[in-house]
Amino acid sequence: MGGNSSKSPPVTPAPSPELKCPWRSVNWSTKQEILKHLNVLKPSVEPLRILLYGPAGAGKSCFINSVQRALLGCNASSSLESSAGAGESSTLSIKSYKLKKRGGGHYPFVFSDIIVLDPSKGGIHTEDIIKVLEGRILEGYKFDAASPITEDDPKYNHCPNLCDKVHCLVYVLPSDSTAPNVIEKIRKIQEKASKSIPKVIVLTKVDKVSEMVNRDLRKVYHSKKIEEKVEDCSDKLTILSDNIHPVKNYHAEVNEDANVDVLILMALRNIVKLANNYAK
Repeated sequence: MGGNSSKSPPVTPAPSPELKCPWRSVNWSTKQEILKHLNVLKPSVEPLRILLYGPAGAGKSCFINSVQRALLGCNASSSLESSAGAGESSTLSIKSYKLKKRGGGHYPFVFSDIIVLDPSKGGIHTEDIIKVLEGRILEGYKFDAASPITEDDPKYNHCPNLCDKVHCLVYVLPSDSTAPNVIEKIRKIQEKASKSIPKVIVLTKVDKVSEMVNRDLRKVYHSKKIEEKVEDCSDKLTILSDNIHPVKNYHAEVNEDANVDVLILMALRNIVKLANNYAK
């Protein structure tokens, strides 16, 4: 009389979240090389204008602060210089930031930040985004979600020159979640924007997507999850994966982190290169 001799099926191990080979090569000791390149940059148009666009909470302001911190080598939130006047509402207008060099002076590029309104209020009108790209909206203009700028507005620039135009459009998107309505609005911008203007995606919060990356930022290009996020953004927004940069912004960190700096500076180098090529 035999007992039940059936065996349980073997347990299939869960697939590893880590790739054996990185999906993008990176030199983690390249920080000084990038800084040297940026310090001697002399673009044909100055300043190069880089427009950041993305949903509220994506980390646009943190990215700007992180770039300045990586460039200066210290906490830089108080070092950013905004061209917007005192008392202006940052939720309704463009703010442009000059980036300081170590030892004095500024880099020949600026970041312009458009703070997206509450989605329930419709956000900034798509036509206004296109006009910003064309250099037709002067700083200080207060956006109206209901209607775009008109040509009789005193802040409408009828004759923009190359210096007024945006030379690179950067979408700042959180890698942990991006609402479908945000993707749809970006698609509308893509349809109406000049095909020639370079477009880059900065994927923030990579440490929130992958616990492996949270423990060791150098694993960012070994992460299957982050690779999938990059491929998904590339497919949905028709942007080459080479122009999509996963980063971790500085938040409450007190000390400098060379790995954070390298990812930030790699993204910045590509953005500035594309902007400079476009402005030539």
